[in-house]
Amino acid sequence: MTYRDPELVQTVQTIIEIVGTFAFAISGIRHASAKQVDWFGGLVCGIAVAIGGGTLRDMMLGVKPFWMTSSVYMICTVLALLSIIVFAKYVRRLDNAWFVFDTLGLGLFTIAGLQKALALGHPFWVAIIMGCITGSAGGVVRDVLLNNVPLIFRKEIYAMASIAGGLLYWALYALRVEVSLIVLICFLFICLVRFLAMRYHISLPILREEKPKE
Repeated sequence: MTYRDPELVQTVQTIIEIVGTFAFAISGIRHASAKQVDWFGGLVCGIAVAIGGGTLRDMMLGVKPFWMTSSVYMICTVLALLSIIVFAKYVRRLDNAWFVFDTLGLGLFTIAGLQKALALGHPFWVAIIMGCITGSAGGVVRDVLLNNVPLIFRKEIYAMASIAGGLLYWALYALRVEVSLIVLICFLFICLVRFLAMRYHISLPILREEKPKE
């Protein structure tokens, strides 16, 4: 299957990756601040979230990691750190700010991963996995660095929201919906799934070990 409108897809993907990088960097730095790390530690966590998933995706797809093609992604991460430092007093009041930025980053990077895999000619089932990796893997690296249980291994809906968004993308593409509209719909859908899951405490069942009977 040839992915249509390659130039439009490339433009949309670049915009998504830039905005997503900033959103994920904010999320990573906020998580790091909760551990009271220094500024450099915050920057490292911001970079880990912002480029971790995309780097793993690009390595699996056999292409140059996206952040090596332009300095704008590192600049976005530095700007995110400066924003947290300068506006720390205001950001601190937003208790759920990290969740909002994390959700925005998840939606944006899921779509970026999907589009990149499709543009390279991979089938949709591969693209959905690449979207999930792009959106989730950076958070795993962040949590490992901060000595936390990775978010995707907990009962909270996270990676499943990414997969659900990928399946919706597939359905809309099959219906030949315009790519820019697909991006908007899937982004809003992923964010909605995350927000509703948090609001109504929707989660996957916990895997429990059966204790042997005595």
